[in-house]
Amino acid sequence: MIPFAGTVGVSIVEAASDRVVGTLEWAPERTTTGGGLHGGALMTLADCVGAVCAYLNLPDGASTTTISSATNFLRGVRAGTVTAVARPIHAGRSFTTIVTEIRDDEDKLVAQVTQTQAVLYPR
Repeated sequence: MIPFAGTVGVSIVEAASDRVVGTLEWAPERTTTGGGLHGGALMTLADCVGAVCAYLNLPDGASTTTISSATNFLRGVRAGTVTAVARPIHAGRSFTTIVTEIRDDEDKLVAQVTQTQAVLYPR
């Protein structure tokens, strides 16, 4: 569904309009100096699962695009797999807002992302 997601290693493992789950494995090429999973990798994971969630809440014929995204990083990840769970908190005619929690293998909260997606109608 999102070619970039596959390129960077994001896997969507569950997708419904009320909950989308995706994963990303720690890998050396996804780290910063010091071996922590790069914040951009975490944001990419959240953006991908959030976009799928927004898409699944669209009216027929509409598309979507991210217009804002805010990330709070809470802890580092130096191994394992992170899991993102995206849920809509508002699905309206013009905008959809998604909150995504990213957790590590120990179920500890790594990051929380709130993104807003515009609902785009065909012209």
